[in-house]
Amino acid sequence: MRNIFLPILFIFFFSYSTYAKKSPVDYVNPYMGNISHLLKPTYPTVHLPNGMLRIYPQRGDHTESYIHGLPIIVVNHRENCCFNLSAFQGYESQLSPVIRTDYDNEQIMPYYYKSDIDNQQIKAEFTPTYRAAIYRLTYTQNKPGYLILNSGNGEMEIEGNSIKGYQNTWGNTRVYIYLETDIIPSKSGILKDKKLNTAQTKTSGDNSCAVFCFDGQTQINARYGISFISIEQAKKNLQNEIPDFNFDKTKNNGRKIWNEALGKIEVKGGTENDKTVFYTSLYRCYERPVNISEDGYYYCASDRKVHKDDGHAYYTDDWLWDTYRATHPLRILIDADVENDILVSFIRAAELSEKQWFPTFPAITGDSRRMNCNHGVATIADAWEKGLRNFDLKKAYEYTRKGIEEKTLAPWSSGDAGWLDRFYKENGYIPALAPGEKETVPEVNGFEKRQPIPVTLGTAYDQWCLSRIAAALNKKDESEYYLKCSYNYRNVFNPQTSFFHPKDKNGNFIEPFDYRFSGGIGARDYYAENNGWTYRWDVQHNIGDLVNLMGGAEKFSENLDQTFSEWLGRNKYEFYAQLPDQTGNVGQFSMANEPSLHIPYLYNYAGKPWKTQKRIRDLVHQWFRNDVMGVPGDEDGGGLSSFVVFSMMGFYPVTPGSPSYNIGSPFFNEIKIKLSNGKTFCIIGKYCSEENKYIQSAKLNGKVWEKPWFSHDDIKNGGKLEFIMGDKHNTEWGSDMNNVPPSALPYPKN
Repeated sequence: MRNIFLPILFIFFFSYSTYAKKSPVDYVNPYMGNISHLLKPTYPTVHLPNGMLRIYPQRGDHTESYIHGLPIIVVNHRENCCFNLSAFQGYESQLSPVIRTDYDNEQIMPYYYKSDIDNQQIKAEFTPTYRAAIYRLTYTQNKPGYLILNSGNGEMEIEGNSIKGYQNTWGNTRVYIYLETDIIPSKSGILKDKKLNTAQTKTSGDNSCAVFCFDGQTQINARYGISFISIEQAKKNLQNEIPDFNFDKTKNNGRKIWNEALGKIEVKGGTENDKTVFYTSLYRCYERPVNISEDGYYYCASDRKVHKDDGHAYYTDDWLWDTYRATHPLRILIDADVENDILVSFIRAAELSEKQWFPTFPAITGDSRRMNCNHGVATIADAWEKGLRNFDLKKAYEYTRKGIEEKTLAPWSSGDAGWLDRFYKENGYIPALAPGEKETVPEVNGFEKRQPIPVTLGTAYDQWCLSRIAAALNKKDESEYYLKCSYNYRNVFNPQTSFFHPKDKNGNFIEPFDYRFSGGIGARDYYAENNGWTYRWDVQHNIGDLVNLMGGAEKFSENLDQTFSEWLGRNKYEFYAQLPDQTGNVGQFSMANEPSLHIPYLYNYAGKPWKTQKRIRDLVHQWFRNDVMGVPGDEDGGGLSSFVVFSMMGFYPVTPGSPSYNIGSPFFNEIKIKLSNGKTFCIIGKYCSEENKYIQSAKLNGKVWEKPWFSHDDIKNGGKLEFIMGDKHNTEWGSDMNNVPPSALPYPKN
């Protein structure tokens, strides 16, 4: 018997020890969501946390059989790639600016990329630092090996075993590069019209290509640095971060950095798939914004100049319309110093801009002013309310106020305030056009339209955030003014239907009206990307008042139930032809778009938190999975992923700007969050499993806890939140309406 069990025991302990050694970064699957349902997919990005240098394979989509050379840097995430490196083995007559090749055996980790360039029989490996990277290229054929560096549109110059130059990109921004190989090329030159001129060492214009040829070499290491300041700075970045050609050392250091970042949240228990979804989502929260400080200096697209960073790293490339909701609140918990520097960066971007408006979609190439409203103000209010103090609140208030008061509220516009804005100030809502009525306001985008309901609701929320900041600055009159403005959502609430319903300039509701389909493509004539069912709940700052408007907690809860059960109204082909952004549907609820993310938590405000617990568990497991279609919509650089991270930990910030968190349902038996101040906040889910998703009882810091929420003060110095979980919902826990999460003050009477 002993001889039979010894091998079994050996296999068991070997398997256990292998599993026990698994690090957080090993759970990351960059391929998760690379095939989208309808919109933009996720991208398998290789980078260090918030690093300036990011890449992903240059191909049309995940299923394309070819890569178009090797990537060098992504500038504005997912949209703009600069430079291209092609590895080629063959004959000079076959050279071209970009070599399109089939690929095989691709492997992507957050810190490492590998692919076999199949028809060339070249193995390509890549690993980055923050501002530099190194390729290791293994040539296997008995033919000359080539490297082709293409600037796209810029300048290239060869000096020995190095190539330096730049590429012009959007917004008059230049990306500079300095690349060198560990082996002196046997020959080099400039490629023009598919001919290699070895007598020429410099070129400029479209497809400016420098070429290195290596005879008889089996492996070449090519390291490079990038910069937004100068070629000299690109070279300095390379020398600072990759001082030699040791590929494996750079790779191992990248792995260490990722484990340190992801290890700030440690989970135990749960399934292997849950851990993969969790850590992959956390990895995606580090894609943006990016730190573009270089040796204490940074290039700012606001004024197109280089500035000192004065000890605060400069960050940009952040889609605030998406990330203010949960990505920024997550960073406050685990990377407060980074979050503070990000806010300082946005304040600087505003200060250096012509009109000093706080950014909405800050990018390396400039603020693109996308989407609607000015939700960057929420990041300021939320940070201040949660104790961040190392930024200038007075400047932040002034620039956020300017962005709301002086810039037009018309979506996707950087124009000055006009008639629409005057109307909003006088009447408290954005007027809608009747069907067929011609647009006469020049600042309104022809495709994006007025979006009157989300702009009214979103601006009311932004003004609530302004009122919080004004109060912190002891600006009592301004605080009271913006607080009153924050109730403007009431002006478009239809008490007959309990929906937010567009009104014309005369104060009449648009009729006839369908809350699913009125409004054209993306419902933009009246809503934005989502229909009226999503925007029915878009009062983040005052859910308590929304409960009252709908007739009380029971009716509010029934309306929530109906949102998750109301059928699409058309077949899927017709529904998504009009509303392609509103994917991940459960009834009319859309798991794929950020304005929906807080909705499952709203049962907490109606005394029915067990319904939140059920919805959160079901939604995450239905729509976020460890496969190539495992993300239901446009991820937006942490916009959706931060919802997953928070929800799987068991809580969520429904109202950025309020130092409070709604409780959901933890996915793991134990979650340890290493807070920014070095303390640890621990969440225990005793008996937690896929079935045991309902909270039976809770304790917070040793005290019995009956509230479906807790404050930032409760956890800011660490602590422990303990849940007893079960497979049947407990209708008593958290049900007292006196314990609902906080909302704004009651409606002002004067």
